[in-house]
Amino acid sequence: MFVESAINPGRAVPSPFAVQPDSLHALFSKLPAENLSAGKILFLEGDAATSVFEVLEGSLRIFRILGDGRRVITGFLNAGDILGLSFRSHYIYTAEAITPVTVRRLSRKVFEAEVANSAELRPVVFNQMSDEMAAAQDQMVLLSTKNAEERLCSFLLKELQRALKAGAVQPLVHLAMTRLDIADYLGLTIETVSRTMTKLSSKGVISTSGRHSVKVLKRGLLAQLAGDGDECEDGWRPAVAHGERLRH
Repeated sequence: MFVESAINPGRAVPSPFAVQPDSLHALFSKLPAENLSAGKILFLEGDAATSVFEVLEGSLRIFRILGDGRRVITGFLNAGDILGLSFRSHYIYTAEAITPVTVRRLSRKVFEAEVANSAELRPVVFNQMSDEMAAAQDQMVLLSTKNAEERLCSFLLKELQRALKAGAVQPLVHLAMTRLDIADYLGLTIETVSRTMTKLSSKGVISTSGRHSVKVLKRGLLAQLAGDGDECEDGWRPAVAHGERLRH
């Protein structure tokens, strides 16, 4: 996501909350949940950016449609993500549910008032938007410098890291999105994604279970193929001098 801050930290606005929240998620905790079925739009590119959202369950894709009709997916959102921090007057992409999704919606005016009045929330929002900027820069590097295999390995590694951070005990990645979604996110064709998945399976790096689950068998080798040699939890470390794999 691209970052455009509309927050004015110096503005003093009365808080509608009896007790001022000390985290972004606390802002949403009293709000009603909204449900979207798979394929439903949360908001469209160009809509007035009047709300900020917390994703409670499910996965969404965010994308833009180019002038020639091509779809470019710029990211995926999952439970725990906050959506809509970085806009000014209008949303710059479309958010669509991949799976059944549950969200909470907060008025952008209320959100900005809370952040303006909270010394605790301002650095949290700043860090969140800094993370969004870093993610956007990482995506630009991935698309501009990496080949098809490196792109897919980087994507799988990122999804594995997210799963482990969420508490997964096995190196199993559930991919809610379709392979076409992955292709549109990585700037590849669906045929290239499928062919590269097969190639990684034949190398013993991953094993696939259906179209939506991938087990990472060699995390260090996956990181090496992605160009991220610092990942070596499964015992492999790329050698500095000769590009060979060493045990440690």
